[in-house]
Amino acid sequence: MAVLEINNLQAEVAEEGGETILRGVDLEVQSGEIHALMGPNGSGKSTTAKVIAGHPAYEVTGGEVLIHLEDDEFGEDFEIPEDLRTWDLLDLEPNERAALGVFLGFQYPAEIEGVTMVNFLRTALNAKLEEREELFEDDEEDEAESEDTNEDAAGYDTSPMEGNVEEGEVGVAEFQEILQEKMEQLDMDEKFASRYLNAGFSGGEKKQNEVLQAAILEPSVAVLDEIDSGLDIDRLQDVSEGINALRDEQGAGILQITHYQRILDYVEPDHVHVMLDGQIAQSGGPELAEKLEDEGYDWVREEAYEAA
Repeated sequence: MAVLEINNLQAEVAEEGGETILRGVDLEVQSGEIHALMGPNGSGKSTTAKVIAGHPAYEVTGGEVLIHLEDDEFGEDFEIPEDLRTWDLLDLEPNERAALGVFLGFQYPAEIEGVTMVNFLRTALNAKLEEREELFEDDEEDEAESEDTNEDAAGYDTSPMEGNVEEGEVGVAEFQEILQEKMEQLDMDEKFASRYLNAGFSGGEKKQNEVLQAAILEPSVAVLDEIDSGLDIDRLQDVSEGINALRDEQGAGILQITHYQRILDYVEPDHVHVMLDGQIAQSGGPELAEKLEDEGYDWVREEAYEAA
C-alpha cells in the first residue's frame, strides 16, 4: 500500500508577482481509495493536481507532498530499502515522481502526430522503470557519472517521441501482451493502439486513453484532473469503468477532480472533499457530493467563514 500525504501545501503562480493559489492544502490518499475533489472554478483543484505532479507553472512556497511506500509496492522482485520508503515529491523532478508511482491524467490531453500510441506507451513504461531503478541505485559512482553526462540533471534520457523502439526492459512482444490485457480490461478497441497519440480522437477517446496510460504505468496514486469533462453518457460510463478497474484490479489510489456529481454515480468515492480559496473547506462521504449537487457551494462558504 502507498499513501500520498499532503501537508499545508502552499503555492503561487511561478512569475514575478504571481497570484497565490494554494493556501494550506491538507489531504491524504491511500492505495485502493477513491477521493473526489470538488469545488468552484478558481478554487485551486487543478493547481493541486499540477503541483503534485511537478508542473513548472507553479512555485511551492510552503508545505510538503510525501509519498509513503511499502516494501513490496513495486512487486516482490523489487525490494525497497526501509530508509527509502518515504519521499518528499517536492524535492524530485516530474519524471522521478512518476517513477515513484504518481500519475497525472490531463483535462486536455495533447495530440502528437507521428507517434503511435503503442510506441508512446511502451517507451513511457520503459522510461519509468529505468528511472525507478536509478532512484533506488546505491552506486554513488554511477550517480556521479549520470550527473556529469546530463547537463540538465533532469528528465528522461529518452522520451516517448524519440529513441530506438527495440530498447528497454519491456520488449515489443511482452508489451503487446500487456497492452492487449489492459485494453480488454478497459473494453477498448485494439485499433486504438496503431493510431497516432490522440490525433483525431474525440474528447471521450482522449479521456479513455488517459485511463489506458494509467493502466499501463500502474501508478500507486492516480490524479485525474476533470477527466469527465465534455463526455457524453456512453463515454462517461466507459471512462468510469476504467477508473474503477484502476482501483479494483490494480489497487491504485484515485484523486478524482471534478465539478459534477454525475461521474460519482459510476465511480463511487470513499471520501469527498470541497476546495474553496485554495484550502480544503469540507470533507465527508458520498452524500456530500449529492448535497453539493442539490445546494451548490454557498453553504460551504458560509460555514467556512463562520469557522474563521
